Amino acid sequence: MHLSIPAIVVMGVAGCGKSSVSQALCELSGAFAIEGDAFHPPENIHKMSAGIPLTDDDRSGWLDILCHELQAAIKAGQYPVLSCSALKRRYRERLRQAVPGLGFIYLELTPAVAAQRVAERPGHFMPVSMIDSQFAALESPQNEPLTLTLDATRMTVTELAAAAHQWWQGCHHAQIKPFWNSKDSVIFMGVNK
Repeated sequence: MHLSIPAIVVMGVAGCGKSSVSQALCELSGAFAIEGDAFHPPENIHKMSAGIPLTDDDRSGWLDILCHELQAAIKAGQYPVLSCSALKRRYRERLRQAVPGLGFIYLELTPAVAAQRVAERPGHFMPVSMIDSQFAALESPQNEPLTLTLDATRMTVTELAAAAHQWWQGCHHAQIKPFWNSKDSVIFMGVNK
C-alpha cells in the first residue's frame, strides 16, 4: 500500500471516540495503531486525574515522543494512525513538521455528548470535570489542509472509521488536498487550496 498521506492523526476532545475509531481504521486499512495517551508521562496522568488541565509545557515532551513514534513507524514501513487530542493548531503544526503530508481526522461532537461518554468510561484517568477545559482549549482544524471533519455525535464508530478509510484512500487516488465535513451524517468533499 502506498499512500500520499503517510500517517493519520485521529483527534478531538475526550469522549469523541479517538481510540475506538483509530483501532477500527487500522483494522480496515492495515495501518499501525499508536495510542497517544499511552505516552503521557506519569505527571501528566496525575494532573489530568486530579482535574488539572495540562499546559503547553506539560504537552511539549509528550508531543516530541509522538513525533518520534510516527517517524519510527514510517521508517519501519508502516502506516501509523495516532490517536491524539491535538486540540491546538500549534500542536498539529508540530506533528505536521515531523511528518510532511500528515492527515487529520477530527471527530467533532457537542460538550454534552462528550461529558456523557466520559462519565460512562470505567477506569479512565480523564474526569468529566475536564470536558469544559478541553473545549476551551480546542482550536477547530476545519479548513486546515488534509483534514477530515466527521460528526462523532451522530455517526457510529463503524461509520466514522469507514468514512476515514474512504477519505484516506481517496486522497491517494485523487492526489489532492481535500477536506470533508459531515453535517446531518452527509459527507461533503472539497479541495482546500
